[in-house]
Amino acid sequence: MKAAMLRSVFKRSCSTTAPSASHVMRRGFSSDSAPERKVAVLGAAGGIGQPLALLMKLNPLVSKLALYDIAGTPGVAADVSHINTRSEVAGYMGEEQLGQALEGSDIVIIPAGVPRKPGMTRDDLFNINAGIVKSLCTAISKYCPNALVNMISNPVNSTVPIAAEVFKKAGTYDEKKLFGVTTLDVVRAKTFYAGKAKVNVAEVNVPVVGGHAGITILPLFSQATPRANLPDEEIKALTKRTQDGGTEVVEAKAGKGSATLSMAYAGAIFADACLKGLNGVPDVVECSFVQSTVTELPFFASKVRLGKNGVEEVLGLGPLSDFEQQGLEALKPELKSSIEKGITFANQS
Repeated sequence: MKAAMLRSVFKRSCSTTAPSASHVMRRGFSSDSAPERKVAVLGAAGGIGQPLALLMKLNPLVSKLALYDIAGTPGVAADVSHINTRSEVAGYMGEEQLGQALEGSDIVIIPAGVPRKPGMTRDDLFNINAGIVKSLCTAISKYCPNALVNMISNPVNSTVPIAAEVFKKAGTYDEKKLFGVTTLDVVRAKTFYAGKAKVNVAEVNVPVVGGHAGITILPLFSQATPRANLPDEEIKALTKRTQDGGTEVVEAKAGKGSATLSMAYAGAIFADACLKGLNGVPDVVECSFVQSTVTELPFFASKVRLGKNGVEEVLGLGPLSDFEQQGLEALKPELKSSIEKGITFANQS
């Protein structure tokens, strides 16, 4: 498959002010001229990690791909390394090789941790995944403190604040370089909206703000493009389905997994946007859970303009419908609690 064809996998998923940005990337950052960029995937042998490793191998902006997990990574790395694309792949396994995996990384993607099972909430994952995230972020602060960190491990509403506290303690925290990956919420909102509005999903943009769990996920369908005059009942149903998208997949898989494939796709989309930003592509905008002053909460998901240092600008929410304004007020207490839970964990353990 030619590099030009592969690039089509990585079209942006959130609202953007520059439809021509992908053209700029094709013209100025081909696989021949793109800067050297190392991406590390922590948890690369897992359900999200393996398809994410595949998608990052297909990205022509990646020159080195480091795959890390506690077990199983040599096989994943060997498999992915046979794909005839630009990046060199290396597999690392066990705590003693974590430093090697991280050194020199421009972007670190963290899908490590346990997945949700039927009946589990994201909070049920907290005790296991919080410890994993804390350990990995401690290593990041030591071996690649300037890397952009893309947090996928749930509950993102808590794991991003944990990462921030770990980096603060290490003296390496840069709020512009820590991201909670909420792209899957945007991907779902776009898909569900396109189905109801009967429009081409490739042309749809829907900002999703708030957090990354249940009612903290707030899709702004009033700002969706192309515009469709959907009834209020359908907007409410689309909002609920977007919020419950993860549960829909967990239940459909009947105990055999969670949203691994769609999450890997969303993670690859966001990482690609970060790479474009680092490489100087203008007007790259994605939704992400970041340190924010958009609301009174210290972290919040909204549209973010990405640049050479990570976050270039955190964009405001824009006009909200009455339904969305109510949703915003309703999500704040739960999101506040999740953020505080992460901060408390990081500082007490």
